[in-house]
Amino acid sequence: MKILLIEDEIKIAEFVINGLTQAGFQVDHSQDGLTGLYVVQQKLHDLIVLDVMLPSLNGFDLLRQIREAGNTTPVIILSARVDLPDRLQGFEVGADDYLPKPFFVEELVVRIKLVLARQTVVKDPLIRSPHLTLDLSTHRAQWYETSAILSPREFSLLAFLMRSPGHIYSRKQILKHVWDINFDPETNVVDVCVRRIKSKLGRQSSHNSSPIESVRGVGYRLKVEEEDA
Repeated sequence: MKILLIEDEIKIAEFVINGLTQAGFQVDHSQDGLTGLYVVQQKLHDLIVLDVMLPSLNGFDLLRQIREAGNTTPVIILSARVDLPDRLQGFEVGADDYLPKPFFVEELVVRIKLVLARQTVVKDPLIRSPHLTLDLSTHRAQWYETSAILSPREFSLLAFLMRSPGHIYSRKQILKHVWDINFDPETNVVDVCVRRIKSKLGRQSSHNSSPIESVRGVGYRLKVEEEDA
């Protein structure tokens, strides 16, 4: 497994590289945001470990750019910015996990393995419901004739709703199952993610404008669609 570490503090980088190498990973290292972005664009890695406070381009902006470009490589943010707004921003721009500094490298290794395990492609790489298809290998969603690449978090949220079409999930339930963290239920991170999915898969027809339906004051559900005859 190839890991890209984007971290400007040399001592922390050496600490992480040593620990990941001992755990059996191959590690590439970039010391600033622009170089890291270039490496992401030029080389394939199984996972990215990303600092936030980087010279030339901060980690949040770097992650936003690669997600907007359709890159779905798993990303774990490693940062001393541990306040809730920072963590929420990290997840909103597409992080798969967020590990605060200081940290134990053993925990980082475990988190990497867990994130990579979630990326494992099953025999059938497609999740299907009427008029909606998700490709596990590419994170591409197809809603009627509209197709788009989803970020890992957008993909996970839509896949979660597809488990039980028509069932209404509260924001708190979605936070727990999709983000796997008990956030403050007042946060709007779920609403932001849903808006992005609707924007990417929006259609001109008002009846089938989005696969996700908002239930005012309750939460969200996947629309129940009938197969074409």
